[in-house]
Amino acid sequence: MLMENLNTKMLIVCKGCNQKKEHHAKGMCLNCYRKYSWKRKKIICKNCKRERFHKAFGLCSTCHIKLHHYDKTKNYNYRKYHNVSIELYKEKTKECVLCGFNKIVDLHHLDKNLKNNNPSNLIGLCPNHYKTLHDCRFSEEIANILKEKGINAKISKL
Repeated sequence: MLMENLNTKMLIVCKGCNQKKEHHAKGMCLNCYRKYSWKRKKIICKNCKRERFHKAFGLCSTCHIKLHHYDKTKNYNYRKYHNVSIELYKEKTKECVLCGFNKIVDLHHLDKNLKNNNPSNLIGLCPNHYKTLHDCRFSEEIANILKEKGINAKISKL
C-alpha cells in the first residue's frame, strides 16, 4: 500500500479500484468503502414496526420523511398551488360543506377563478362532490344543493 501525505490528505492506492485516491477506511477510498465494506444497519422502525434500513431517529426512510418532512412539503404546495395560507387551507378543508365527509377534502373556488383567494370564494368539497360539480352533467344538481345551503357557485357548461 502506497501512502503519501500531500497537504494533510492521505493518498493511497485503493484496494477496490486500484486508483490513487484519498484514504477513507480499510485501505479503500470512500466510494469503494461504501460499495464493498459498509453495511446499512437494519432496525425495527419505531413508527411502522417493520424491519427496515435505518434512516434517522430510529425510523425507516419512508416514516422519517412522512413524520419530519411531509408537513413542510404540504405547506409549500398549499402556497404554490393555491396561494393561500396553511391556516386558511386547513379551515376551509376541514369537511365537505355538502356531506360532512372529513377524510379527504379538496379546495374549490366558487367563481372558478383560481387567482381569487378571498375566503368567501373558497369552500371544501369531498372528491365525489368536487368531481360532480366540475362535470357538466351533474353540476347544476350540485349547484342547486349549494344554493339551498346559501352558497352561490358557477355551473360548468358544455
